[in-house]
Amino acid sequence: MAIILDGKKLRDKILNELTIKINTYSNKPSLAVILVGDNPASKLYVNNKKKIAEKIGINSQIFEYESNTNEKEIIKKIKELNADKNITAILVQLPLPKHISREKILSAIDPQKDVDGLSPINFGKLFSGLKPYAYPCTPKGILLLLDEYNIEIEGRKVVIIGRSNLVGKPLAQMMLDRNATVTVCHRHTKNLTEITKTADILISATGEYIVKGEMLKHGCVVVDVGIFKDSTGKTRGDIDFENASKIASYITPVPGGVGPMTIASLMINTVELYLNNKNA
Repeated sequence: MAIILDGKKLRDKILNELTIKINTYSNKPSLAVILVGDNPASKLYVNNKKKIAEKIGINSQIFEYESNTNEKEIIKKIKELNADKNITAILVQLPLPKHISREKILSAIDPQKDVDGLSPINFGKLFSGLKPYAYPCTPKGILLLLDEYNIEIEGRKVVIIGRSNLVGKPLAQMMLDRNATVTVCHRHTKNLTEITKTADILISATGEYIVKGEMLKHGCVVVDVGIFKDSTGKTRGDIDFENASKIASYITPVPGGVGPMTIASLMINTVELYLNNKNA
């Protein structure tokens, strides 16, 4: 049976370390979160982020807007937060309502306060071989989790299913930067099983139940980023955990794997941006 990559355990370890560090600061890091609309999942995520931030000593504010708020008003608030020296990190909760341009909103965030690492400047730095002010949280969390369990990345064959800006694309680049050989698959990929069976490390981030046990190479490392409710209301991920755990050497659970690490990475980024701005 595969060893469980326990994201909750590592998250708690990271948060404890950050709490000790933050307690030594005379001024505290400050995270501003913008939430547009009334998406229940987004509200839950934002409130959870605020709760954890405040628990470890980070000041946190949520700015909520109705779903019909116009784009200009959101950009105006971002510019105010950019100029506010008391705010050291800014997060815009995604997804946004359809009438608001994700690109324009992310472009408005000061890259030195862009805690999600998704603004064009930080994204550009990542893909140019330069160090961004912040790395995207989920990919960063995945690498932290693999490192915690001493899983070698250099020289390994990494297969990523999913090519989103949130996970697939930045993770592929971050794996390349660690000298992995990377293949990115998506809905138009043909002969998916032939590709996944070559993976030393398989990462799926589609939000669909897509990876069956027979698609895996024996002894591979399996990272499941997906989380959703199936037709029975059960929370599950992209990967057939029961069968995959009999084939893989390491595997993340859903929930309790990647999700907690995304939050941990967000808190790390918040502290790192605070320190960078303080030392600038």
